[in-house]
Amino acid sequence: MRTLASILLCCVACVVEALAFDPVVPGKQLEFPRDFGAHPGHRIEWWYATGHLDSKEGPLGFQVTFFRVRNPDAEANASRFAPSQILFAHAALADPAVGKLAHAQRSARALAGLVEASTTDTDVRIDDWSLQRADGAYRTRVASDDFALDLTMAASQAPMLQGERGFSRKGPDPKHASYYYSEPQLRVSGRVTSKGQSREVTGVAWLDHEWSSELLAAEATGWDWLGANLGDGSALMAFRMRGKGGVVWSSATWRDRDGRTTAYAGSAVEFTPRRKWKSPHTGIAYPVAMDVRVGDRTWHLEPLLEDQELDARASTGTVYWEGAVRVSGAGSGRAYLELTGYGERVPF
Repeated sequence: MRTLASILLCCVACVVEALAFDPVVPGKQLEFPRDFGAHPGHRIEWWYATGHLDSKEGPLGFQVTFFRVRNPDAEANASRFAPSQILFAHAALADPAVGKLAHAQRSARALAGLVEASTTDTDVRIDDWSLQRADGAYRTRVASDDFALDLTMAASQAPMLQGERGFSRKGPDPKHASYYYSEPQLRVSGRVTSKGQSREVTGVAWLDHEWSSELLAAEATGWDWLGANLGDGSALMAFRMRGKGGVVWSSATWRDRDGRTTAYAGSAVEFTPRRKWKSPHTGIAYPVAMDVRVGDRTWHLEPLLEDQELDARASTGTVYWEGAVRVSGAGSGRAYLELTGYGERVPF
């Protein structure tokens, strides 16, 4: 029997008529609260929450991600158990006192009442793991053998539309694009349980919601992404799509503390590695310390701890580095840096 990870790889790699998935086209106006919810007609979608937490015992970083994948091969099957929609979840806790990332993952086919993603607002769950939005705040609850998170993330700013009013290109061909918005500067409160200890936490988080129907551009192997909450209330998103020949595409959005937003692309966005860390678990080397230039501003990134690699081969079939980083330079703050495709090419 195929695992859900292999179903995902088959789903995103198979040749399907273009009209099998809802398209991503420029000019669409994102509508809230509808677009906080799921878009099951598209190929792939994710809700990505990352943040820094403060506790009496010291700083922490956390990640909670839910993925939804459409599998059209199963849609002709009328059974409620048919895997036409598949959900995955990753959760992680970065604790410098431990020195390495604690992480867990889940995967399941959609099943009403147990495994589902609402189309009306953010409400996605796999059994007792969940991410829900209500009254302007997100609540996430996950529990694994090593840690548990029960966090509320309250919005302090309007959604930040990425790219061209939410149409975010990922390559030279505009068909490689997603609909994409972020919610920076989320105010976090709640509890974290780890090492048999429950502690109250506060902090700041970032949430990305993105959905698409196209595969990665053929020349791309992975990406570097940054979501930074700056101390003055400003926010920065930047990414580059990498290929064997260099940078395939790059983009950034800067929102200043007064809410003015500026989009950048091409040579205006530059990632420069300063230091690499080689994983003792997989042997993959990641540039965990970076300089990121957007326009005439440059920020310096340093990881909260180096061992923040997440091995998700049992769910999405990927290995990547998702790390809490400290920001200095053009502004100080706290951020998350994502590094993919440094081992094998990202399969979607």
